[in-house]
Amino acid sequence: MYLISSKNMLLKAQKEGYAIPAFNIHNLETIQVIAETAAEMESPVIMAGTPSTFNYAGTGYLVAICQQAAREYDLPFALHLDHHEQFNDIKVKIQSGIRSAMIDGSHYPFNDNIALVRHVVDYCHQYDASVEAELGRLGGQEDDLVVDEAASFYTDPDAAVEFVKQTNIDSLAVAIGSAHGLYHGEPKLDFDRLAKIHQRVSVPLVLHGASGIPETMVKRAISLGICKVNVATELKIAFSDAVKAYFNDNPAANDPRHYMAPGKAAMKKIVQEKIRICNSAGKR
Repeated sequence: MYLISSKNMLLKAQKEGYAIPAFNIHNLETIQVIAETAAEMESPVIMAGTPSTFNYAGTGYLVAICQQAAREYDLPFALHLDHHEQFNDIKVKIQSGIRSAMIDGSHYPFNDNIALVRHVVDYCHQYDASVEAELGRLGGQEDDLVVDEAASFYTDPDAAVEFVKQTNIDSLAVAIGSAHGLYHGEPKLDFDRLAKIHQRVSVPLVLHGASGIPETMVKRAISLGICKVNVATELKIAFSDAVKAYFNDNPAANDPRHYMAPGKAAMKKIVQEKIRICNSAGKR
């Protein structure tokens, strides 16, 4: 089994009114949990890695592990390049077998963002690799990406129409009030803005920063066109809290086969919950 583009799975989700959960991976254990749970629940999933994750684990290792997971569970996976900003970096990883990429030019002026995204799309589409791009900018922190509140801004519906038309992207990440990392207070999503974008843009829409957003809000966003829901921070917190608790109870522990197990069990509960919320179970 090979790694696939996310395009068709997102188009199917768009047609049938559910979303694909995209989980950020960091190591072997994360991939094992996501793959096992997706297979048990018969859910399509996207495994996403930021540039720092690929630097940490190695592109070849991540590709090989995800390919093995796809073979073991007879379930095609999309290994996704999350928040990548450099064309050459994406090019190398596409050549390694990855078929789903996000080019993040949201920090550039509108026309410069379009030029960069179009360059990536032209290349990736030669290899049947799907491309996601972001218009507007989320605040918060995800790995090495840090955007303060003053630098964040929402997606303009009119600009979104032009952006999609000029870039030929396969999916659009929108900024409607979600944020990377942990929320300080109740998240506030601009559903009216999302509805306007959904009415005017034909490609599947993506919600970044979904960790910590209440279930009712995520489901409403899906009903208004969100087809991919990104989850990262909740997985990391569940895993680390469980491992720390194990060491508190077992201070002499030194075998990763033992102390990783509660971390994996905690992550599994999060993956199950997000698949349920996205209503993607049984959609493989």
